[in-house]
Amino acid sequence: MRLLLIEDDPMIGESMEEALRSECYAVDWVRDGLTAEMSIRQDIYDLLVLDLGLPGRQGMDVLRRYRAQGGETPVLIVSARDATAMRIEGLDAGADDYLVKPFDVDELLARIRAVLRRRGSRTNSMVSHGGLTLNLAGHEATFDGAALHLSSREFGVLRALIDNPGEVLSKTQLEEKIYGWGEEIESNTIDVYIHHLRKKLGSDFIKNVRGVGYKLASIV
Repeated sequence: MRLLLIEDDPMIGESMEEALRSECYAVDWVRDGLTAEMSIRQDIYDLLVLDLGLPGRQGMDVLRRYRAQGGETPVLIVSARDATAMRIEGLDAGADDYLVKPFDVDELLARIRAVLRRRGSRTNSMVSHGGLTLNLAGHEATFDGAALHLSSREFGVLRALIDNPGEVLSKTQLEEKIYGWGEEIESNTIDVYIHHLRKKLGSDFIKNVRGVGYKLASIV
C-alpha cells in the first residue's frame, strides 16, 4: 500500500512517516498544497493523509479540487481544527474520515485500516487467498494454518496481489505499492521477493505472465 502524506509540520510529519513505514506502508511526504496536487495527479496512491493548514494551497481546497476533478482515492483528514463545523465541512467536501490532532498513533493506523477496508468492501482486517491469510492489523500471515514468516516487503507484495485478485500486476506496479520516493530499488528486486515467496508458498502460488507481470493462481 502506498500513501501520500500531506503535512507541513516537520516534527509531526516525521513521526507520522516513521509510524506508517513501521506498518509496512510505502510513504511519500509532501509539505504544501501545490506539491500535493502535483503528486496526486500521478494516481499511484491507495490513500491520502491530508492536513488542512498547508502553505501554498489550503488542504480543504486541495480536497475539493481533487474530488471535483473526479479523484476517487480515499482521503483521511488529520488536522488540529477540531470544531464540529470544520469536521462536517471536511466530510462533505469528500473526506472519508477526519482525525483531530493530537492523536494516538494507534488510532491513526486503525482509522487508515478502516478507510481502506471500506473502500475495498471488506468488513475486517483479514484477507485470504487459498490457504494464505494476511492479518493487516497485526502484519501476521498464516499458510494452511501455520504461521508464515514474511519480511515487510514480502508482506507488501502479497497484499498488493490479494487486493487485486485475478489481475496481473507489473513489476513497476508492485514497486509502486511497496516503495516510496528516494528508496533504492534494484532492477531484480521484485523477482527476488517473488522467488522467496514461492519457496514459502509453493512454486505455483504466484503465476508469472511472461512479459506482463505476476498474479495469484486461481483458486480451484
